[in-house]
Amino acid sequence: MKRPKTLRELKASGYRSRSTKTELRENLIEQIGAGKSRWPGIIGYERTVLPLLENAILSQHDILLLGLRGQAKTRILRHLVNFLDEFLPVIKGSPLNEDPLRPITSRSKRLLVEAGDDLPIDWLPRELRYSEKLATPDVSVADLIGDLDPIKAVREKLDLSDEEVIHWGIVPRTNRGIFAINELPDLQPRIQVALLNILEENDFQIRGFPIRVPLDMMLAFTANPEDYTNRGNIITPLKDRIASQINTHYPSSVEIAKAITRQEAWTDRSAQIEIPELIRDIIEQIAFEARPASMSIKAPACRRD
Repeated sequence: MKRPKTLRELKASGYRSRSTKTELRENLIEQIGAGKSRWPGIIGYERTVLPLLENAILSQHDILLLGLRGQAKTRILRHLVNFLDEFLPVIKGSPLNEDPLRPITSRSKRLLVEAGDDLPIDWLPRELRYSEKLATPDVSVADLIGDLDPIKAVREKLDLSDEEVIHWGIVPRTNRGIFAINELPDLQPRIQVALLNILEENDFQIRGFPIRVPLDMMLAFTANPEDYTNRGNIITPLKDRIASQINTHYPSSVEIAKAITRQEAWTDRSAQIEIPELIRDIIEQIAFEARPASMSIKAPACRRD
């Protein structure tokens, strides 16, 4: 199907704007109605984590997956992109993936006034609407939010207070998509405060320059409970504003563990290796016995405000 290339064609197509969380919600409802398999490759969470996760999407919440290593947290977050539209119309050249019907930056608003219905449109595939960042102590506000670009200011003869001199960080560049942070407790508290402002007010400051941009996205996080004391913690105001907090867990039975191992095992080898079923059972049982009871999360739960 030929996609519109100008704002005029987009309007004629009947396109309607909707928020990212609404898009996720409506597409999930459509997949449920069609009876589609919604979480391929995610094993053992059918009656625990996945129903809670779908409830969070239907409720249009930001999400925190809380669990230990090896519990498929990152894989789950990366799978969320499959609930986005296959392609999304954006203003051509916009670093923030702006909606052609609702521009949010001064540059795009000016382009809309100048070009009118001839405003050029690009189409963004769903795969490019997901961004992910591993939280480490060296992550800065400039990495996530952005920074002033003095070279650009000099080149284009702009004042440093002009919004157009900003070099946008990874979070604004994921506008109209899903942004995920792995190992949230590792993020310094002052950086978490910057995310708090985005969650709550859609505003932030770049080197003292206040910016208010109505970013539209789902924020998703992972955290390991062990890291709360070893490396850091999640500041209370931020944690309170993540509406759905879902606990993951290790496989509840040897059979589920075997299915996961079978799915993840590297079997494409030149020599065929046969492993007796008894050996598979023993290996998985050893893994069960090796996990301290205190590390298992036995009652997955979801908190909602």
